[in-house]
Parts: sequence; C-alpha cells; structure tokens
Amino acid sequence: QVQLVESGGGSVQSGESLRLSCAASRFTSAAMGWFRQAPGKEREGVASVMVITGKRLYADSVKDRFYITRDNALKIVYLQMNNLTPEDTAMYYCAAGPVHSLEPNAYASWGQGTQVTVSS
Repeated sequence: QVQLVESGGGSVQSGESLRLSCAASRFTSAAMGWFRQAPGKEREGVASVMVITGKRLYADSVKDRFYITRDNALKIVYLQMNNLTPEDTAMYYCAAGPVHSLEPNAYASWGQGTQVTVSS
C-alpha cells in the first residue's frame, strides 16, 4: 500500500490561493488524485493526473482555478488552488490508484487529509 501524506492546507480569504502537497512513499500507481469532502457531503474528485503521461482531469467546479502537477523524482503531487471561494472549504485528500478517474472508488490508497477553509 502506498503511504500518502498531505500538507499545505490552511485558512484563507476568498480570492486567495493555496498549494497543497502530497508526498508518496512510491510512485507505482497509474494515477494520483485530489479529492475533497465538506461536512455533510460526499467525497468528490477534484483533479487527477496520470503519473507517467501527465494527462489531467478536473472537476468542472475547479477548472481554470485549480492545477494538478507531479514531480516524479520527488514523488510529490501538488494541487495549486487559485481564486478560492467559501464553496471550496473542505478536507482535501490525496489518493493513489490504478485507474485515471475522478471517482473515489477507483482509488486504493488514501492520505489523512488536510483542511482548507475559505472565508468570505
């Protein structure tokens, strides 16, 4: 099982930016993804990237605001989040899995999460 550790969360004002990092014990999975879960809501896919090709997927709600990148040498996946809004407030999770998807069920390994809070 891949070990994943997220960092970079925090509290910001609406319109500000944050960059999340996910350090992986190894980069053997086909895809790495970022997911989020707000209180009372289901976990949703935000962005994913194929480790080898770099192909990316984004949820419609974050397109042109969030960007996922990976550093294969450091085994880190980043999520750059710009123009944040209160609707982006959630616990953000990093995940690794064999399928390039935004569906949580497609991922086998999960980190503990990092909280992002955006105030208006």
